[in-house]
Amino acid sequence: MTSKRKLIAGNWKMNGSLAANEALVRALIADANAANCDVAVCVPAPYLAQIAALRAGSKLELGSQDVSRHEQGAYTGEFSAAMLKEFGVRYAIVGHSERRRHHHESNHVVGLKAKAALAQGITPIVCVGETLEDRDAGQTFDVVKRQMAAVIHEVGHCVSELVVAYEPVWAIGTGRTATPEQAQEVHAVIRAQLNPATPHPERVRILYGGSMNAGNAAALLAQRDIDGGLIGGASLKPPDFLQIIAAASAAAK
Repeated sequence: MTSKRKLIAGNWKMNGSLAANEALVRALIADANAANCDVAVCVPAPYLAQIAALRAGSKLELGSQDVSRHEQGAYTGEFSAAMLKEFGVRYAIVGHSERRRHHHESNHVVGLKAKAALAQGITPIVCVGETLEDRDAGQTFDVVKRQMAAVIHEVGHCVSELVVAYEPVWAIGTGRTATPEQAQEVHAVIRAQLNPATPHPERVRILYGGSMNAGNAAALLAQRDIDGGLIGGASLKPPDFLQIIAAASAAAK
C-alpha cells in the first residue's frame, strides 16, 4: 500500500442548488477536518463562490469540473485557470469521459488543459479510462497509455504535480465497478508509465473513479496503487461520501 495521503474528491457533475449545496457542505466539513485523508468537492462553476465561502477555515478543498486551455480571450462560456484561482480552487478535473464524449475533447486538448491549470498552481485531476468496447477488444492498456502520454508530453517536468483518475467508462454511473484486482492492474500500468517521466513518481496520486461507493470503497482503497477516489453519485449523499472518507482514512493507517 502506498504511504502517501489519500485523496477523496467528489464530482457533483451538473447537480446542486444553493440550499442543497449548503446542507451538503455543512454535513461534510467536520469529517473533512478530522479525516486522515484529503477531501475535495468539484462543483459546477456557478457555485464556486458559494462553496468557497462555506468551506472557509476548513480542510475541505474546492475543485472545478473543468478549465479552459486558453488564458483569456473570445472563448464564450469557458473559464480560465486564473479565474478559478481567484476563488481558491485547488483542483480542476480535466478529460472526464463525459467531456471527451459530449464535447469531443481530444487527448491533446486534455494535455493543454492540465498544463493551463498547473501554470496557475491548480492541480489537474486527469481522467483516463477505456470504453467497454476497448476492454472487450483487449485495448485497455493501450487506450489509457495514449491518454496519459498526451498529458505527460504537455506538462513536461511538472508530471509529479498531477493527480490521475482512472475511470473505466463502462463503470461510470452504471452501477458496474471494476473489481479491486482489475482496477489495481490498470493503476499499476499508469504508475509504470509515470516512473520514467518524473524523478518523483511517488508524488502522483492515482484515484479510482468508476462507481466507487460506500460498499466497495474499502476493498478498492486497500489496493497497492489506488491512492483515493473520484466519486460521482455517492458524493451527493453525505452518509455515503462520509463512509468513503472514513474508508480512506482507515486505509492510510
